[in-house]
Amino acid sequence: MRMLDLLNQIDAIVWGPWLLVLLVGTGVYLTIRLRLLQMVKLPRALRLIFFARNKGDGDIDSFKALCTALAATVGTGNIVGVATAIKLGGPGALFWMWVAAFFGMATKYAEGCLAVKFRSIDENGNIAGGPMYYIEQGLGKKWKPLALAFAFFGTLTAMLGSGTTTQVNAITSSLQASMGVPILPSAAVITILVAIITFGGLKSISKTAEKIVPAMAVLYFIITVALLVIFSGELPHALALVFDGAFEGTAAAGGFAGAGIMLAMRSGIARGLFSNESGLGSAPIVAAAAKTKWPAEQGLISMTGTFIDTIIICTLTGLTIIVSGAWLGDTNGAALTQAAFSHGYGAVAPILLTVSLTLFAFTTILGWNYYGERCLVYLVGVKGITPYRLCYVAIIAGSAFMQLEEIWALADIVNGLMAIPNLIALLGLTGVVVAETKRYFQHLAIRDAKLVAYKARHIGKK
Repeated sequence: MRMLDLLNQIDAIVWGPWLLVLLVGTGVYLTIRLRLLQMVKLPRALRLIFFARNKGDGDIDSFKALCTALAATVGTGNIVGVATAIKLGGPGALFWMWVAAFFGMATKYAEGCLAVKFRSIDENGNIAGGPMYYIEQGLGKKWKPLALAFAFFGTLTAMLGSGTTTQVNAITSSLQASMGVPILPSAAVITILVAIITFGGLKSISKTAEKIVPAMAVLYFIITVALLVIFSGELPHALALVFDGAFEGTAAAGGFAGAGIMLAMRSGIARGLFSNESGLGSAPIVAAAAKTKWPAEQGLISMTGTFIDTIIICTLTGLTIIVSGAWLGDTNGAALTQAAFSHGYGAVAPILLTVSLTLFAFTTILGWNYYGERCLVYLVGVKGITPYRLCYVAIIAGSAFMQLEEIWALADIVNGLMAIPNLIALLGLTGVVVAETKRYFQHLAIRDAKLVAYKARHIGKK
């Protein structure tokens, strides 16, 4: 048996229905325990993105922490993954992405909350946090092997694919195909930029993410919304296809082979979770560094990442593909999204897609660099930081020239294996999350009551 075949078999086992059920089931359980917090408190969470007080321990403000998390989360999956899901499962897959995102918001909230609750300080005086810390400190020392497993798989995920090979390949191949840019110079520029930014540490990464992430999100929003306006007459029919396909399946049409309900559900949930990373344990690593004294506050901000990634960006990609009719053709992946863009923008479509893909992939490289670094620090201490950064940059330099499917398959496996220790911790520490949530909202209620009383006295004096 070839190595690739073996890895694909292992990948199918790791990312089998059992893991998807565990990921979604954890979100459902947290949603029940938190009384639909992701829906009831979403307006407050969105306000906190811009108006959090940023008082308390931490290395960066909450907005930068969110941008850094989004930098790692919003990637090629938002363009390629959505297209693949719709091609496989039909328009109904988009509905199941929404379902995964809804429950994933509760999971992401719990991750952010626990990250701040159980964060530590490393030997350099920087914040250290994430699943490995809330596993060890929250569940207890006897669970440390689980924390070590998470950190090990997290380091491998960052270096083997999620942060390096797949992203660099996506950028260089897209630039070459759409603009004729040779691979060597584009790879060199990527390597130099990554080296400059990542050797500056979290503050440098977050500063860059703070500028690029909002810009790329707005740019992609404008591009996709404008296309939806062009095909506005098809939008009601597209939405009907989404809901009908979710519960009735999608009949064969054009170059589409047709899809049943289970296929739509499986592809939508899987790609949704891959995209927003809720439950994988990556986002809480940077959430821990946020300047806040309230774990629940950062939890609220963290859960907006899933909302932005899937409910907004993935939805825009999905609807663009559906309204344009491109999903009925023979293309798939990035080519499918490009075909959708071409229906509205003609010859300029490849350039628009390339710019979007480049920004999405580049920020993912930066975000996952930090995730891998923090995981390695947990394993070997701060002495591992410089060797890690050098190794990461070296992998970036060579990634454009790698065609190693075995590495990509292995990266997918370790990415899935990250989730298992994290989900165990989330389920075991649900009581802590609920308690911190109650403590925070009780604080807000007391603060608001005092403010009302103060205003009443002030007005009375006038």
